[in-house]
Amino acid sequence: MPFNLPALRSRNYQLFFGGQGLSLIGTWMTQIATVWLVYKLTNSALMLGIVGFTGQIPSFVLAPFGGVLVDRRSPHRILVITQILAMLQSLTLAALTLTGVIQIWHILVLSLCQGLINAFDAPARQTLVRDLVERPDDLASAIALNSSLVNGARLVGPAIAGVIITGIGTGYCFLIDGISYIAVILALLAMRLKPRPIATGSDNPLQRIREGFEYAFGFPPIRSILVLMAVFSLVAMPYTTLVPIFATEILHGDAHTLGFLMAASGVGALSGGIYLSTRKTVVGLGKVIVMAPAIAGIGLIAFSLSRSLALSLLFSLLIGLGAILQIASSNTVLQTIVDDDKRGRVLSLFTMSFLGMAPFGNLLFGSLADRIGAPTTLTIGGSVCLIASALFSRELPKLRRLVQPIYERAGLLPQAHS
Repeated sequence: MPFNLPALRSRNYQLFFGGQGLSLIGTWMTQIATVWLVYKLTNSALMLGIVGFTGQIPSFVLAPFGGVLVDRRSPHRILVITQILAMLQSLTLAALTLTGVIQIWHILVLSLCQGLINAFDAPARQTLVRDLVERPDDLASAIALNSSLVNGARLVGPAIAGVIITGIGTGYCFLIDGISYIAVILALLAMRLKPRPIATGSDNPLQRIREGFEYAFGFPPIRSILVLMAVFSLVAMPYTTLVPIFATEILHGDAHTLGFLMAASGVGALSGGIYLSTRKTVVGLGKVIVMAPAIAGIGLIAFSLSRSLALSLLFSLLIGLGAILQIASSNTVLQTIVDDDKRGRVLSLFTMSFLGMAPFGNLLFGSLADRIGAPTTLTIGGSVCLIASALFSRELPKLRRLVQPIYERAGLLPQAHS
């Protein structure tokens, strides 16, 4: 296989990879266009934080219910429905913007709608990946390739968005995004999937959520990964929300500058995703999870101090690299060690840690940026990342000993050291 990408041996994953590739470019265009539009409408760092909070808080509240649904229903069917709804959301945003009637409350309502969709889409998407690969050994490659795809789109989407925003306006970014969903919907419909065993047990959703929490937080490796991911999401992910402030007020640029900064972050993330997708084993990912927050933390602190576009681009690359190593490595280890009948629920907790904590970070850091400035705010975030990395490093030897028997039973390696 060229570039040693074993996940692409599976036809269903090939379809998913191709359809997602087109759709995610549109998604990143919409993300850039949204933060730019919000900042132009309000000129408020706090409002950037509020919009980010509104779009992501449903993942914190509803992701556990999404996990229960995914364990009880076909994740493939759920994903088809969520993609259709997301397409309608983007086209609505495009219509409001292109007709010139868009107001901040429209963006807040539509961001909330997208958040509700994501609360069910994310657990379904992560659970479906295992069903798309024909060999269990290819799972790590598939997860890393997903991350590479997201961040390859992050490289291309913002660059295109910058040109479109300055040339013909933000509304066309939303329109292109809405149309791009057609590719992934067609790819999903073309898949041929084997019937998937449905989890048995209590039909009470709250009882099943409780079982998922007890299972995840009762096993230290899962608990530690989820807690580290939550902290990272809280203090590092708001970087994306604050970038428009750096692009305009600190680097004295425009939408092109914003696009370049996001694209640089995408280059770092894509590089990390390619590295992970070519790894032949999950062994060693524990060390990657230790290093990732430290890399991102150094990038955040340096970015906050930079007043040069060239240096800011370099530090954005570091932030993107650290973020993707953290997210993809954590996801891969969780998918490897979790019991199959609890996969949807555990991955919904991962969604809570990743997407669900981000709104609180956006709200907190938006408020801090209004009071103490965006540079100081990012310095604080980077410092917390470094502390979290050090604490997880201390726990790693104990976590390795607990994970090793699981890896051996799975036949991944005779001797495993997470």
